[in-house]
Amino acid sequence: MARNSESYELACGFGLLSDWKRVSGILKMLTAGPKNVTALCKGLGQKQPTVSHHLGLLRMGRLVVGTRKGKSMIFFTSG
Repeated sequence: MARNSESYELACGFGLLSDWKRVSGILKMLTAGPKNVTALCKGLGQKQPTVSHHLGLLRMGRLVVGTRKGKSMIFFTSG
């Protein structure tokens, strides 16, 4: 049973990395340093709902961490 669970988690991880916006966009930008959603949107040329959706998936996958700073959320890569 443990193998099935590990396989499922692995498949979910690959699923997170399957979208080019998440990998080449958001993760690449965050490896250069923490950013808020506005900075990510400008850098990617994407609208806020799209970037927020991808960030939510990356947060659930524990690849990105967010911390509140005033009214903004600052995101950075975990690890």
